[in-house]
Amino acid sequence: AALPGPAPADWAQAPLDPAVRAVLVGFDEHFSYAKLCQALRYLLRYPDCLLVGTNRDHRLPLEGGAAIPGTGCLVKAVETAAQREAFIVGKPNRFMFDCVASEFPVDPTRTIMVGDRLDTDILMGNSCGLTTLLTLTGVTTLDEVRGHLDSDCPARHSLVPDYYVDSIADLLPALGQ
Repeated sequence: AALPGPAPADWAQAPLDPAVRAVLVGFDEHFSYAKLCQALRYLLRYPDCLLVGTNRDHRLPLEGGAAIPGTGCLVKAVETAAQREAFIVGKPNRFMFDCVASEFPVDPTRTIMVGDRLDTDILMGNSCGLTTLLTLTGVTTLDEVRGHLDSDCPARHSLVPDYYVDSIADLLPALGQ
């Protein structure tokens, strides 16, 4: 939605829907100042209004080493404006895994988390007791893994995968068996 009126005082006077009880921040290629203002207004007007984020990924990798800003940048903008922390429902929070496990018979000892990020995919898999497999096609390098593995910090050890492959394509032969 566009900002109503030419001045900040106008922006703060637009009507709010009293039925809204949550602000959800997810990937939004059309994120704008107007949306940020609207989110803040709901969070200030209704103290019980939830602030929920889908994930904290700062960057989304593209081919050739390029990247675009991730949803975490948008979540951080709303958190900063609202001076409140969002509840993250996606990785690395185990909320998503618990939802799946409550609906389906998931055996963590027979489940593998495959991902290309240590701070989301691998951390979630490890915190849920899953076997973890890192693909080196994303933002993570093997040197990062070694740094965490060699660290004396237990929190850094939770970022170490059980296995790694250069590419997800390396798994195709195993899937055919």
